[in-house]
Amino acid sequence: MDRLDHVDQRRTMNRQNRIRAEIPTVALVGYTNAGKSTLFNALTQADVYAEDKLFATLDSTVRRLELPEGREVIMADTVGFIRDLPHELIAAFRSTLQEARDADLILHLIDASDPNRWQRVRQVNAVLKQLDADRVPQIRVYNKIDRLEREPRLTRQKQGGGRAVWLSAKTGEGLPMLLASIGGRLQRAMVRGRMQLDPGQGRLRALLFQIGAVKREQPADDGGWMLELEMAERDFQRFLKREKLPADILREGPDEKPASATLLR
Repeated sequence: MDRLDHVDQRRTMNRQNRIRAEIPTVALVGYTNAGKSTLFNALTQADVYAEDKLFATLDSTVRRLELPEGREVIMADTVGFIRDLPHELIAAFRSTLQEARDADLILHLIDASDPNRWQRVRQVNAVLKQLDADRVPQIRVYNKIDRLEREPRLTRQKQGGGRAVWLSAKTGEGLPMLLASIGGRLQRAMVRGRMQLDPGQGRLRALLFQIGAVKREQPADDGGWMLELEMAERDFQRFLKREKLPADILREGPDEKPASATLLR
């Protein structure tokens, strides 16, 4: 447990540094033995221990990865998920899985050759929900197509980003598709709109100025402020949660509709 406490403290510090540097984080999650460490090694040329046994990866391992367009991201490999963990282990490994909750994108690795893969998918998603990571954008990665003699392929979302990729981490087939999908999904979704603050919400006003979200400010008749804001959707959602604000607090115009996210391309 001492090792886990040390790991958690180091990881928290590393996450804070990455947030300050505005480097997107991609977290690898998946059921045990789906091939996460093999994929991690293939993408980052890292030498992470990969073996067909439980908890082959205890700590999440973090490496930089350069995408085809030259953009850098952080890849984080997490411990494998298994079913019916004892309560003490759930508490212990929860800290090692926080990379998923704080990530900008999750790669959900699935063993395509596993006859019980859909059950595994549901179990992993249930854990992600417990970790409050179920709202993080996700690409499903169907690994081990070499065992099924299938060709690599990509399924796209309506917006054009990759939704699912079929590949083999062992042979490298399909890895370029995955890298392109990661780049597409990390296009920043921006939120723009107006926020009305009353005179007693000066601290919120200062925080919004501090993070550079305020584009324009007008004094309100009650002594408060009307702020025109623009910020990344992910940052906005974190801000709302941290400050316990309602999801519809931001308005998009004179008709007072709730603001919606748009893709910054």
